Amino acid sequence: MPTLYVTHPAALAHQTPLGHPERPERIRAVEGVLEKERFASLIREKAPMAEMESLTLAHPEHYVIGIRDMAPREGLIRIDEDTVMSPGTYEAALRAAGGAVLAVDEVMSGQVRNAFVAMRPPGHHAERSRAMGFCFFNNAAIAARHAQSRHGAERVAILDWDVHHGNGTQDIFWRDPTVMYCSTHEMPLYPGTGAASEQGECGTIVNAPLATGSDGAAFREAMETIVLPRIEAFSPDLIVISAGFDAHWRDPLAGLNFTEADFAWATWKMMDLADRFCGGRLVSVLEGGYDLEGLSKSVAAHVDALMGRDMRS
Repeated sequence: MPTLYVTHPAALAHQTPLGHPERPERIRAVEGVLEKERFASLIREKAPMAEMESLTLAHPEHYVIGIRDMAPREGLIRIDEDTVMSPGTYEAALRAAGGAVLAVDEVMSGQVRNAFVAMRPPGHHAERSRAMGFCFFNNAAIAARHAQSRHGAERVAILDWDVHHGNGTQDIFWRDPTVMYCSTHEMPLYPGTGAASEQGECGTIVNAPLATGSDGAAFREAMETIVLPRIEAFSPDLIVISAGFDAHWRDPLAGLNFTEADFAWATWKMMDLADRFCGGRLVSVLEGGYDLEGLSKSVAAHVDALMGRDMRS
């Protein structure tokens, strides 16, 4: 079965200040690499805007309305030091969440094997009732909840390999035995959460922090010894990847030293688990990745793997 690629031009309309790392050029870099001939067989769909009923699977309605009402008609406003809204931000955020919902629908219904959603703003720092870290709505959390509410998935596993810990996803699922959240990330680093001792009330939070300077070998060891066994034991019905590529050695916001081959390897590992437990069902949503060359090469390696091309080293 084919791989689905979901994006939308609205992702480019979310504007940030000059010099801000989370910028529209990120999506242009992804689009550019996925226009190459070897990706011609991707199924391509535009991200719809998420409905309120989808957003409120992970966020209270008053929070969603508050984000909507803060959106400026012109100029930029700051939610916090890092998180900025422009006139195009709210639609972009709705379509980022809506793209994740669409991907779940297509994967869970068997129309495609797996999916990659390339939208911005990212989502994994968005807590239940708090926007932060460039994020407004938690796309991975919404995807997991939608799979449960609409498609009857009993257990969903989320793997987050962004260099920053997904405090928002952890917050949303802290008390939930039906969603496992696993994260590899640099520590110490923003947002300061993600210690191995943070396990959630039901033992379904799995943090594998990596020291500054760690390379792909350390990442693969953490995956093999901590993350993969826990997901295997959990036996999920769907796997969601919070696919941040800012652990790449070129990235300016952190200090890990992954290569694109490491992301391809991890993708294959998650696909193997998906084949064994989920009928291959896997949805990947873009999170960070701020060096455009590192991002584009890493996305290419990730999508190559999703499409079944074995380019592992």
